[in-house]
Amino acid sequence: MSVRVVVADDQRVVRDGLVTLLKLLPGIDVVAAASDGAEAVQLVAEHRPDVLLVDLRMPNVDGVEATRQVRTEYPQTEVVVLTTYSDDESVLSALRAGARGFLTKDADAEAIGRAIQAAADGQSILDADVQRRLIEGAVAAPKAVDSGLTPREVDVLRLIAEGLSNTEIARRLVVSEATVKTHINHLFAKANLRDRAQAVAYAYRLGLA
Repeated sequence: MSVRVVVADDQRVVRDGLVTLLKLLPGIDVVAAASDGAEAVQLVAEHRPDVLLVDLRMPNVDGVEATRQVRTEYPQTEVVVLTTYSDDESVLSALRAGARGFLTKDADAEAIGRAIQAAADGQSILDADVQRRLIEGAVAAPKAVDSGLTPREVDVLRLIAEGLSNTEIARRLVVSEATVKTHINHLFAKANLRDRAQAVAYAYRLGLA
C-alpha cells in the first residue's frame, strides 16, 4: 500500500519538482501540494495523508506552526521537514512541534523517500548534517540539569540519542527489552515526549548526548 503524501513549499519550482520526484518513487502517492503552512493544514484535513513533507520558512503560517497544528489536530499524519535551514533553532523547533524527520534540501530522492517511508512506519530519520550539528552543540552544552529522570532513564535517553534501537539498548544495559520499554515509557511521560525524535532533541538540550 502506498504512503499518501502532501507536499508543502512556498517556491513553486521547488514544490513542482518535489511532486515530480516523489511520483517517480515506488510506494509513494502525492495526493496534494500546498504553497504555505495554512494551505498545508487545510489539505491535511481534506486528504488525511500518511505524511506531510513540509518546508520551514513559508508565508502566512510557517512550517513549524503547520507541523504543530497537524500533529495536534490530525495525529495520524506524520511530518517530515525538508528545508534549506539546519541551524539548531530550526531543528529543535521542528522536532518539538512534532516532526518525525528532518532533512535539508541537499538530500537526494532516495533519502527523501526513506524518510517518508520511515515516518509512515513511526520511525525517525534526521539528516546526517543535522545530527552532526546537534552533537557538536551537545559537546559544548553545559552539564545536564535536574530532569527528574532516574539514573537508568538517563542512561536509556543517552542511548536513544546515539540512535540505538530498543534491542540494542537492552544488550548494552544487559536488561530485557520489556525493561527498556518501561524506562522509555516513564521518561517519555516525565518529559512529555511524543516520539524518539523529540527524545533526541531533549537529550541534546539537557547535555545528555
